[in-house]
Amino acid sequence: MERKRFSKYTARIAVGGSLFLIAAAAVFFLYRIAYAPNFFPARPAYVYIDNTKNFDGLVQQLRDSAACKNSSAFVRLARWIKYDRHMKTGKYEVKYGTSNWQLLDELRRGHQTAVRLTFNNVRFTGDLTQRLSAQLMMSVPELEALLADSAYTASLGFTPETVKAMFIPDTYEVYWNITPENLLKRMKKKYTRFWNEKRLNKANEIGLTPLQVATLASIVEEESAVPDEYPVIAGLYLNRLRRNIPLQADPTVKYAVGDFSLQRILFEHLETDSPYNTYKYAGLPPAPLRVPSIRSMEAVLNYMHHNYLYMCAKEDFSGRHNFAVTLAEHNRNANRYRAELNRRNIR
Repeated sequence: MERKRFSKYTARIAVGGSLFLIAAAAVFFLYRIAYAPNFFPARPAYVYIDNTKNFDGLVQQLRDSAACKNSSAFVRLARWIKYDRHMKTGKYEVKYGTSNWQLLDELRRGHQTAVRLTFNNVRFTGDLTQRLSAQLMMSVPELEALLADSAYTASLGFTPETVKAMFIPDTYEVYWNITPENLLKRMKKKYTRFWNEKRLNKANEIGLTPLQVATLASIVEEESAVPDEYPVIAGLYLNRLRRNIPLQADPTVKYAVGDFSLQRILFEHLETDSPYNTYKYAGLPPAPLRVPSIRSMEAVLNYMHHNYLYMCAKEDFSGRHNFAVTLAEHNRNANRYRAELNRRNIR
């Protein structure tokens, strides 16, 4: 009788032990699949999911850029929770020691890492759309279509020609999959904040609209590679505008010709028939030559008061200028510069 009881007791222990081992194995298996560290990039890696990327493409990207140790475990867990059928677009960060569950939880919730968007030193609208699309999921044609849509730009308070003035160069934190419409709304919001009451009052005192400030700032910025000259140049052009003297700004000719690489402006360039050619037409051009920097716009709003009417690049090619009050003085400066162009055989 005792022997039977002992046998039953032993059997129960054996069964219990087996169940424990099975449970322990299941827990270990689940841990290895879901919670064990599985990504070991040397520095934070980023994966990008757009509308064209499928699950296999994502897995390959994790292998290539996020140092995935066991991709089959990631695939198995992703399919268990059906993530492979419900992928969300975006840019996602993968840190050293991230587990499959941690990453899939971020991916499934669409918990993205923001992009630090910048677009400094941009001239033409095509350059702007290229710069933006290179940093975001949106395509160049999508952006170009919106910026060329007169009804849409009018809703923002601009035209396709003037909409560049809406873009205030700065560092923006946005999501990689932001839509073109939402991006432009973000730009308009920044523009409205930039043109606060203080700046609007300054522009009004000068006699310029915000668009005209941006246009003049774009000329000032193209004229000099030395920012400390900006307020001087801004004051010079404002002097000419107030006296109804054509600006005769070389950058406007380069813009009209469509070639900013020109080192020497020739008579044939001056004859280019374009509203941007300030040798041919008085006043400001109809729109900015480039997306002006905040610094150049501040230089216009806080221009230097002086009597200069003329400027000419210095003959030492330092990027600085000789400024003059009289035409005679300017001609002497210009002759020195032309002589140096000839000496260097710049045609």
